[in-house]
Amino acid sequence: MAVGVGSAAELEHVRNLLLAGRCAEAGGILQPILATSTGPDLADALAEQLVVLINLRRGDEYSATMDAAFEAARAYPEPARVGLLHAFAALVGLHSGSLETCVWHLVLSARTLNAVELTDAGIVRAWHDLALAYSYAGFHGHALGALARARTIGAGLGMPPGFFAAPDIRVRHAVSLDQFGDTEGCSRILRDVVQDLRLRRLGGELGLLRPVSLRAYGYAIARLAALGRHGPMLDSDPRPLLQAADDSGTAHDLAVLGAVCLAIAEHRPIEALARLETAEVADETLGAAEGHRLRALAYVAAGDLAAAYDADRQACRIAGASNEKLRDLFVEGMAARVDHDELRRRADWYAGAASTDPLTGLPNRWALEHYVNQLMAKGESLVLGVCDLDGFKAVNTVHGHLSGDLVLQRVAAVLSRVMRRDDFVARYGGDEFVVVLATTSQEEASEIARRIVTAVSCEDWESLVPGTPVSVTIGWAGISEEGPITTVAEAFVAADHEMLKAKEMPRAC
Repeated sequence: MAVGVGSAAELEHVRNLLLAGRCAEAGGILQPILATSTGPDLADALAEQLVVLINLRRGDEYSATMDAAFEAARAYPEPARVGLLHAFAALVGLHSGSLETCVWHLVLSARTLNAVELTDAGIVRAWHDLALAYSYAGFHGHALGALARARTIGAGLGMPPGFFAAPDIRVRHAVSLDQFGDTEGCSRILRDVVQDLRLRRLGGELGLLRPVSLRAYGYAIARLAALGRHGPMLDSDPRPLLQAADDSGTAHDLAVLGAVCLAIAEHRPIEALARLETAEVADETLGAAEGHRLRALAYVAAGDLAAAYDADRQACRIAGASNEKLRDLFVEGMAARVDHDELRRRADWYAGAASTDPLTGLPNRWALEHYVNQLMAKGESLVLGVCDLDGFKAVNTVHGHLSGDLVLQRVAAVLSRVMRRDDFVARYGGDEFVVVLATTSQEEASEIARRIVTAVSCEDWESLVPGTPVSVTIGWAGISEEGPITTVAEAFVAADHEMLKAKEMPRAC
């Protein structure tokens, strides 16, 4: 039974602390709530714990908490909760260096929230945090669209406009333009952000804004000053804004890079370069290219135009690398779509849902035994191969079970792609797959094994589960009416034994 009203009130207090930038304090209050809550309260508490971990960048705790949050939410699949968790999971994927995982969860979050007809404060928050996740990932147009949805729903509920200020989203968009060379576009957006700050000051709304929003406003002023732009509000000192009380990683990064901008604007380029040498900021806060772009501006201020040119080239190269990743991801997405369609056709050909593994779309163990029994009844001899993933335990440990599921789905697609038309592929369970080859010689089986091993090894695992390579080891066994192996179970044991022997053999470099 859930803790109930007390727990709900405590969770609301935690959310208010997070809005106030007191992330460490919120994390401390969450611990007894996590220890005593069950049901939907536990799912919500785990979601808030994810916010704390992301804000404080405690990356070693991401995977376990995210898995636990999704597990708790499965029993209470309320759309706002699920959409919010997918937005957080996108940030976790981004922090882990996996753009594919990030995009996957962004799409799932948007689809979940778009399917909701009723509106409440939870839906507003989910759209708002999805906007932030889009922004960190560099999808600025999608971020602005999600923020507009949050504003529209929130206005209908009478929510305060300060909740939707999110100047950091527009600042991130602006500096991305400058990193690609569109300095005028950057300046135009930053001036709009500063004008918004002026209007909020006149309306007495600054006290209603989040501290991280105040730091983003401060960075807009400092960044314009570093570009040599002047005008109303730009001559005001942004330091009080950059020092607004907030212990999140994003707030820290805005303050650090804001100080660099001010050193450039105040003709202290050597200090700016020295600050950049020691700055420890996350790439996603303002893009991995922002430090290089600021270094270029510092070199210009110091009169070293050659160094400024080199730094600018580096900024453009790094900014363009993310676009290159997106193009690769698009191509892989199209390939995955083709593979998925093929898997669907195969799954339909077998006995439907009862014989299909729901995660990969491959035939399951029941379908495997039915297929082998049919061929055996016709008097055919078969070769069965057990394919076991190397390194899969590390995938689940380092990246979490959601990333592990993506790895299994990709391996299933690879196996279906490289096998011959009449070969059979099934998921036996866990990280083990089985392939069945009809009327095949040992030489042909060895060639099939080589193709499978090569195809799996050549997949871009670094983009999906960075730092955790995945490969496959295969063992074979024959099945025939004459024996000595006449059943799937016997063949699996024999092939599994051969697979384990193969794992012990030294691999060629």
